[in-house]
Amino acid sequence: MKEPKPYRGIVVPLVTPLTKTYHLDMPAVVRMHTHLQASEAMPFILGTTGEAASLPVTVKQAYVREAVRLKPRMLYAGISGNCLEESVDFARFCFDEGVDAVAATLPTYYYLSEDQMLRYFEQLAERIPGPLIIYNIPSTTHMSIPLGVIDRLSYHDRIVGTKDSERSEQRLNESLSLWAHRPDFSHLLGWAAKSAYALLHGSDGLIPSTGNVLPSVYRSMLRAVEEGDAERAYLFQKQSDLIGGLYQSGKTLGESLWALKVLMEEYELCGPTVMPPLQALSDREADRLRRALAELLEKEELLEK
Repeated sequence: MKEPKPYRGIVVPLVTPLTKTYHLDMPAVVRMHTHLQASEAMPFILGTTGEAASLPVTVKQAYVREAVRLKPRMLYAGISGNCLEESVDFARFCFDEGVDAVAATLPTYYYLSEDQMLRYFEQLAERIPGPLIIYNIPSTTHMSIPLGVIDRLSYHDRIVGTKDSERSEQRLNESLSLWAHRPDFSHLLGWAAKSAYALLHGSDGLIPSTGNVLPSVYRSMLRAVEEGDAERAYLFQKQSDLIGGLYQSGKTLGESLWALKVLMEEYELCGPTVMPPLQALSDREADRLRRALAELLEKEELLEK
């Protein structure tokens, strides 16, 4: 059995709970963190699921402060942006407040060469005072960070892991062959459909948005993998797929974030408000989502509301 790495386990990319006037919903932050801690999951705030690209800095700072106050063992925060200086400044703020590690995607305005990608993350890592995770998500950045670039960066003292949300089985397998047995570099998967497979083949952890609703599914999946029970792990993968399909199927990424919050409202975790430019879908669609969730919970005995 390999030795555990510092950056591992179930890390949930939390939504940003908002009031109807687009301020941070503080009571909802408390409820969401309590919900995670009951399943031994760790929070990752201000990522893609957290609508970070649309949030004003005041909301981001308030979220960091409250999340630090509530954090269990480890807290991750996103610092992605198109301006290097702003990402550096926000990373320094995060670490000063007590965040344990930060994550950054590529800037998204200019198409970057491999050398530019490499140098950007080197410049970022050299100027921040704590651990950095490289976040690969082509669905939003419209660029894929080559594994060779990440592998070169993996030897930087402050670059401690990668979160990969690219939907490529070949890339996943190549990533695991590179880093599954590296004690100083973690692979965290952000592709929920391959969660069980990744854990069974050496990934260090998961960052699934569906964990906002049912983090217990991933805790159970991880335990099954640790016990060597692949069949049971894939049973929990099925649960993950069913819940993920409720809010993701047939929707854009932005629409799915609203739908996820609708499901979370059923658990009394947060309201469905999303930050513009994202917008709510119809009341009819919200009602359909609620009915679909109720039917699924009744049908699937392993899913408990």
